[in-house]
Amino acid sequence: QDQLAESGGGSVQVGGSLKLSCTSSNYAHDRSVTMAWFRQAPGKGREGVASIAYDGSTTYANSVKGRFTISKDSAENTLYLHMNNMKVDDTAMYYCAAGRWVADLLATLEYSAWGQGTQVTVSS
Repeated sequence: QDQLAESGGGSVQVGGSLKLSCTSSNYAHDRSVTMAWFRQAPGKGREGVASIAYDGSTTYANSVKGRFTISKDSAENTLYLHMNNMKVDDTAMYYCAAGRWVADLLATLEYSAWGQGTQVTVSS
């Protein structure tokens, strides 16, 4: 069974940085797979943050463009999210996800495998 495990969450002040990691058991060498990061703030729906396809092409939500960077290390089966210049609105539970033959790159319904999440809190 496909498994995803996030790490790296924590507390940071406005303007600070964090790096999230997600290890996956099966996806690194599957050409059909797109990996992504989502987040869910209290009382809000889950939203797509960034995605990366097998060929390395990336997509970002407008709210994080220029501040967040998604990357992957296929040899280590690890997905990353580098978050810089963080804002209070970035506070959320962050999830990594994997999907096959994804068309809408930041849509939750396109992804079938999910991690348990890691909490990120940004304070002013």
